[in-house]
Amino acid sequence: MQRIHNVTQLADLDDDALARSYAYPRHLDGPWVRANFVTSVDGAFTVDGVSGGLGTPADHRVFTVLRELAEVIVIGAGTVRAENYGGAHPDPDRRRTHFQHGIGGSADGTPPPVAVVTARAALDPAAKFFTDAEVAPLIITTTQAPKEQICALEDAGAEVVIAGEAAIMATALLRVLTERGLHRVLCEGGPHLFGQLAEAGLVDELCVTTAPVLVGGAGGRISLSARQFDTAMARKQLLLDDDGTVLARWARR
Repeated sequence: MQRIHNVTQLADLDDDALARSYAYPRHLDGPWVRANFVTSVDGAFTVDGVSGGLGTPADHRVFTVLRELAEVIVIGAGTVRAENYGGAHPDPDRRRTHFQHGIGGSADGTPPPVAVVTARAALDPAAKFFTDAEVAPLIITTTQAPKEQICALEDAGAEVVIAGEAAIMATALLRVLTERGLHRVLCEGGPHLFGQLAEAGLVDELCVTTAPVLVGGAGGRISLSARQFDTAMARKQLLLDDDGTVLARWARR
């Protein structure tokens, strides 16, 4: 029987070892894009429209570590609205430790900003996303966004950046992040944003948690794009939890 390499029991890793297993490259002169999703065994990525119904303790643990390591979290506006997103609040001491080890985090322990991609700046300035943020959210939008809406989001504490005329190309999104020195990127969805990045060949890693449940229904997939593409991926790591959760990390070949 062939042995499967890079398979580890999650219980065998303490928090430091888990963070090292998800370390970003130490020296980056451009963005490194990592995406993170949770799915059911039969491929659903939401239950009743949100991903929270698929979460397991193992998934939550890795979700926390990925946020500790990231320099910026990128999401689509639809995900912000559907999931009632708030700001990111990773442990500041952990972020300082990761930075000292050269694997991610931040020198002063501040949380990563959350960058939202939205063509028309279609977010509620009174939403939890703004009221719960420790650092200013970054709203990446287009010239089609109403000026009064942009002003409202800026008044709510956001930094608003125009990065396109009618749509935001994946390369333009990463250019905005690179200009701010935000190289360790964590994309948390949704499928259209992830699909756009993957179609453009800009996804370096994909972390997928498979929750031990079948959900049926007519739910979509984690990647949606304008055209089909074929990107070869290599399995870098497989973590197994006692409850049946499988956590895979894939890297572009």
